[in-house]
Amino acid sequence: MSEISPELVRHLGALARIQLSDGEVDRLTQQLSVIVDNIAKVSEVATPDVAATSHPIPLENVFRPDVAGDMLTTEQVLQNAPDAVDGRFRVTAILGEEQ
Repeated sequence: MSEISPELVRHLGALARIQLSDGEVDRLTQQLSVIVDNIAKVSEVATPDVAATSHPIPLENVFRPDVAGDMLTTEQVLQNAPDAVDGRFRVTAILGEEQ
């Protein structure tokens, strides 16, 4: 059994500035005890020859190489733009009232 007591739960609630009713203290005491007991069980089976993992299966990088390819010209990029000025897209202002 863990060392979680109702007094400890009340103290933690006070530190977190959370007002807990007696029912909430009882429920949290039981729930936190179960959590601490389960962590203790996992600690018992953890052995030094078993490497710590964050995932059950190994992960590997699946990114493709970053290689520059064929580029579009400015004219190709802007050919279907609704409005363009000086080789750039023209859009309406979104931060102010000016348009």
